Amino acid sequence: MTDKSVSIVLVHGGFVDGSGWQGVHDILTRDGYEVIVVQNPTISLADDVTFTRRAIASARHPVVLAGHSYGGVVITEAGNDPKVSRLVYIAAFAPDVGESVQTLIANPPPGASAPPILPPQDGFLALDKAQFAASFAADVDPATAQFMADAQVPWGVDAAGGAVKTAAWRSKPSHYLVATEDHMIPPPAQRQMAQRAGSVVSESPGSHAVYVSRPEAVAAVIEQAASAAVEAATVAQQPVPAE
Repeated sequence: MTDKSVSIVLVHGGFVDGSGWQGVHDILTRDGYEVIVVQNPTISLADDVTFTRRAIASARHPVVLAGHSYGGVVITEAGNDPKVSRLVYIAAFAPDVGESVQTLIANPPPGASAPPILPPQDGFLALDKAQFAASFAADVDPATAQFMADAQVPWGVDAAGGAVKTAAWRSKPSHYLVATEDHMIPPPAQRQMAQRAGSVVSESPGSHAVYVSRPEAVAAVIEQAASAAVEAATVAQQPVPAE
C-alpha cells in the first residue's frame, strides 16, 4: 500500500490506555496511513498535551489528530500545534476555552445516565468495575469489557479538571462521530458540542467504547477527515491564476 501524505495521531481518554485503538489502528495502517498511538499518563491535562505534542512532532506528515472521550479535551489544546490540520472527535468532549470535563458534566441533560465514577482516591478517579461494561462498553464482547474494567488506568482529578486555554476547533476544521448508545457522554451533549464546534457530524450505533466495538465506523470518519485534509492542502498548493 502506498504511503499517504497525512499522519494520524490517536489519543485515548480516561480510565483506559491506547491499546483500545488497535482495531482502528490496523484499518488505518492497512489503508496506508502512518498511525501514531499516544500513551498519555492521564494525570494532568498539561502532561497529556505535552505527550500528545511529542507524538505530533514525530509524525512524518501533517497530522489529523483524533481523540476519544477525555482525549477530545487533549486534542482541543494540543491541536493548536501548527502541524495539525484537522481534528476528529470520537464520542468525545469538545470543550471551549475555560471548560473541562468537570464543567461539561456538571449539568447533564434530563434523563441522562450517570457514569458510575467512584469518589476520588488519592487524587484519582475510577469507574465501578461492576458497572463498567454497562456504562462504558455495553456493545463490546463481555470478556473484553471485563478486561477493560480490570485493566482500568486511574484518571487524575487534575486531568478531569484541566481547563482548555485555546480551543483548536475555533481555528481548524473538525469532524465528530456521535455514539448513539453512549451512557458516559449523553448523545444530546455530543451533538451539542459538535454543533458548537462546527464539526462535520457522523453518527453510529455504539457504546462509549465505539472505537473498540465498531472500529470500521471510527476509521471511516478519520479517513474522511484525512481525505479532506489532503484535498485542502492540494488546493492551497495550486498556483493563483494571473490577472
